[in-house]
Amino acid sequence: MIPQYDIIVAGAGHAGCEAACAAANMGASVLLVTFDMEKIAQMSCNPAMGGIAKGQIVREIDALGGQSGVVTDRTAIQFRMLNRSKGPAMWSPRAQCDRMKFSADWRHTVENTPNLDLWQDGVVSLIVENDLACGVVTRLGVRFRSRAVILASGTFLNGLIHVGRVQAEGGRVVEPASKGLSEQLRDLGFEVSRMKTGTPARIDGRSIDFAKLQRQDGDGLIRRFSYLPDVENHLRQRPCYITYTNPAVHRILERGFVDSPMYNGTIRSIGPRYCPSIEDKIVTFAARDAHHLFLEPEGTDTNEYYVNGFSSSLPWNIQWEALRQVEGLENVKLFRPGYAIEYDFFPPTQLLHTLETKRISNLYFAGQINGTTGYEEAAAQGLMAGINAFLKLRGQPPFILHRDQAYIGVLIDDLVTKGVDEPYRMFTSRAEYRILLRQDDADARLTPLSHQIGLASENRLNLLREKIKYRDRLVEFIRRYSVAPDAVNAYLEQTGTAPVRQTVKLVDLVMRPQVSLQGLLVQIPALQQVTGNIPDRHAEIIEAAEISIKYAGYIERERANAQKLERLEHISIPAGFDFRKINSLSMEARIKLSRVKPQTIGQASRIPGVSPADMNVLLVHFGR
Repeated sequence: MIPQYDIIVAGAGHAGCEAACAAANMGASVLLVTFDMEKIAQMSCNPAMGGIAKGQIVREIDALGGQSGVVTDRTAIQFRMLNRSKGPAMWSPRAQCDRMKFSADWRHTVENTPNLDLWQDGVVSLIVENDLACGVVTRLGVRFRSRAVILASGTFLNGLIHVGRVQAEGGRVVEPASKGLSEQLRDLGFEVSRMKTGTPARIDGRSIDFAKLQRQDGDGLIRRFSYLPDVENHLRQRPCYITYTNPAVHRILERGFVDSPMYNGTIRSIGPRYCPSIEDKIVTFAARDAHHLFLEPEGTDTNEYYVNGFSSSLPWNIQWEALRQVEGLENVKLFRPGYAIEYDFFPPTQLLHTLETKRISNLYFAGQINGTTGYEEAAAQGLMAGINAFLKLRGQPPFILHRDQAYIGVLIDDLVTKGVDEPYRMFTSRAEYRILLRQDDADARLTPLSHQIGLASENRLNLLREKIKYRDRLVEFIRRYSVAPDAVNAYLEQTGTAPVRQTVKLVDLVMRPQVSLQGLLVQIPALQQVTGNIPDRHAEIIEAAEISIKYAGYIERERANAQKLERLEHISIPAGFDFRKINSLSMEARIKLSRVKPQTIGQASRIPGVSPADMNVLLVHFGR
């Protein structure tokens, strides 16, 4: 008897885990296939979640009912809110995690998700019938049937590891590469290409002289990624440390260039521009004498440290010798050297916005297989692939987030309309509507949408309703309440803003950039009384009220701009439309439009090579 499932997910990294849990929690029968059940959602590179724009993605995943934020909160050993000196559109949460506990917690989550089975094995081929994905075949020869398949293979497809001139097949160090799938998909007509990424050395904390390093603690106020108030963390919080390279380090590294696979022609794949190796840094920024290095603990019960900023594929002895010239690392011992890895990916213009492939129905790609880099980007794709695979099997409309709704919408739209020419990493600068896509309001933007499709729970929706109720009640009080000069002038002068000479509305004070609502709380008893009635998530609700007041004008202006452009997203392009027949389009536009096959005029407008003149032609052609 051949086992039958609704959905099979190949790969249990961050994309695969989110895909499997989302589909199973919505009611699908799901099989998750992984090489190694001890390394589910492994943090292959740095032991952290979030960061600039990435933190917003994790909060969006949580708001939709995904698991990455919850697992991060339970296993975090340091939390920082980045960019606090800038406006709230730029605030980005980041957490160091205990890498081992993170993976173990994800395994516990997967194993205790109803409707979700696990199989430890590797997928070597797909079962495809009449251009429809119908299951997988594993290394052990088992044929699992399904109605849809999600490939989340990470860096394992024909993975090749480089340390100097030494090469080894693998998807991670000492883990086997995945063979067969790339070749089969190429035979089915898919375009396949190669990318590379890298990771730094891991070092023994017992050999570090911490007294010579700059200590970097987390925020005093530990925030959460998850909007759920009952996620607990009892782990010991740990600091990171900062040190620097120097000219002696650079001279040693340069000696190894002759054996560097990136500089001797061994590696020809596309590499990450925004996360360069240390070799790239000293070549590109030759005039700089020093580069930051961040030593990040891998957990609470280990001496292992991750050397952030020292990604390398140089020979192991060159890496070791160079690190020993870094202040504080004079006697450092390696646990393992850094390495580069090449792997297959599939240019994502071959996908629909649901992440279903255009060529094979009910086949979805998620994660690094689409040319992205980062746990957060992978998890977001996995979540959306799992949701959309379920919805399609149930005959329901697809779930597509637009660019003004979520960073996840920006991510997927960029991938399928623009493609990638390097590993894609999310930045706040990629989003046109950053003020609308803040990390603090991801629940308000996305939880109602997710609840409608059956993923976000009723409890999540009720928590959101409660938050909005108390936020709006607080905002209304602030708009109505008046405050006398003697109550606030001492505080205003302390913050460097002008005192008031007569009674003013409290809202006028909150609008001042120098003034914080938390600061005013100490001064105004009536405000203390109102906020004292807020049950849980006290600080979160106060912050939400303050942002909605201070930035109301900016938010409304950006929302209006988004609505003006939204009409283009509703002008559909018929499936299979032949753009080559429109002679008034430029040749480049005809080629790009024919390859990407946009579904709306809005999508067509974001394809590189489609000019404003081409857009006017399309609008005229489709009757607008």
